[in-house]
Amino acid sequence: MPNAPLKQRTAKGLFWGGFSNGVLQLIYIVYGIYIARILHQDDFGVLCALAIFSGIANTIINSGFSSALINKSDAAHGDYNAVFWFSLFMGLFLYLLLFLCAPLIARFYGRPELTALSRIVFTGLIFGSLSVVPYAVFVKKLMTKQYGIISIISVFISCAAATIIARQGYGYWALAFQQLIQIFVGALLTVIICPWKPTFSFDFSPLKQLFSFSFKILITGIFSIINTNIFAVILAKFYSMTDVGNYSQGQKWSAMGASFISGMFACVTQPVLVEIGDEKARQVNALRKLIRCGAFLSFPLMLGLAFVGREFIQIALGEMWLPAVPFLQLFCLWNAASFLHTLFTNLIFTRGKSGLYMKINIITGLLQLVLIAAMYPFGIFPMIAGYLALYLLSLFVWHYHVKQLIGLQLRDALKDILPYLGITLLCFGVAWLTTRNIQNLYLLISLKIGISALLYVFVMKTSNSVMFKESVGFLMGNKKRIQ
Repeated sequence: MPNAPLKQRTAKGLFWGGFSNGVLQLIYIVYGIYIARILHQDDFGVLCALAIFSGIANTIINSGFSSALINKSDAAHGDYNAVFWFSLFMGLFLYLLLFLCAPLIARFYGRPELTALSRIVFTGLIFGSLSVVPYAVFVKKLMTKQYGIISIISVFISCAAATIIARQGYGYWALAFQQLIQIFVGALLTVIICPWKPTFSFDFSPLKQLFSFSFKILITGIFSIINTNIFAVILAKFYSMTDVGNYSQGQKWSAMGASFISGMFACVTQPVLVEIGDEKARQVNALRKLIRCGAFLSFPLMLGLAFVGREFIQIALGEMWLPAVPFLQLFCLWNAASFLHTLFTNLIFTRGKSGLYMKINIITGLLQLVLIAAMYPFGIFPMIAGYLALYLLSLFVWHYHVKQLIGLQLRDALKDILPYLGITLLCFGVAWLTTRNIQNLYLLISLKIGISALLYVFVMKTSNSVMFKESVGFLMGNKKRIQ
């Protein structure tokens, strides 16, 4: 639908982004519940300890070139081809480097089994490098439906295979192969379906122009990966893999909920704002519409997960995983507002301010590391709470620069956010008062969800919420087309 109006293509992109992410989360929920009941916290901790190495390597492989390609309105075949071969060669090089460093990683954590495990896990770097350019093509062309289908197929196959491996008693190897199969299948399908194909010409000169934009994203990405995974490293080094496992489960379930929202916006925000161009008034209107959409969806979903977090963990995973509940609830608080981070940073990208993006992330990251060092003596929970609080406060910094770029006022952003937050908290407050004396876990979680959802829909409908009306209208329209 290349000639369709931008509003229609954006709505379609949001719909398919939300639909595919909803299906993905359903698969992950079923798989996550089942696998958590088979494996031990220690198994999850071992895999989590390797995440920082894979994350940094993947960031270097991408080097910010996918964002640079999306942001470049006149990107040609030579640009795509240069990035494709660079990513593949870099993937091969980094895998060889990490293969040789595997014994050092195992020695650092005091876990000899990490040598063989890391050498298998890191092969995903090679497969993943193949999909850097195709992903940029999918996003640039708003091919959300195609990319969503690829994601669903790769996740389903990998989770099914991992379940079989786990049932055979192979422990953390099941988690390792789930990651690896998902990356392999996803990369294979992406390369096959992508309308762009590489050619065997090795001209890397286009990278020079792209690198001026992407370099800052690369540096920022590495810094962000370190900050995101620093807790897993600290817990694995100074505590136990069981602590890492509890932390990773809490963070994982929160991230699964958040990815439903971020997946919708990540595939449409940057290309839509790029297409609007330098028309500040249109960019403000588009951004405010996306903010309202994010608040409408994110607050009830993410704060709702925190609201029923204890009952969910106890019913789905078992009492063994109850120590993961505080981590789940903490990350839900951050992830409820993380859609703002996605929107603000994408706006900054479209204005070509990757240097500003790098500066804010590095300053925030350094402050977080200082905070972690200061809070370390007080224990795991206060350390993570302080880290996330600082991240929430950084949203005001991001907004300040968005205001400088396009003129979005803080009062207007709050006007778009606070009504949805207030209604969400009101619904949860009523649900809590109604259910606070119920002891049966299944009845409790059912009533908490049911009362909150019904109240939220009722308030949205009676208050004539434009976002609610548009969402229902769009869903009904898609239902008719599907039928």
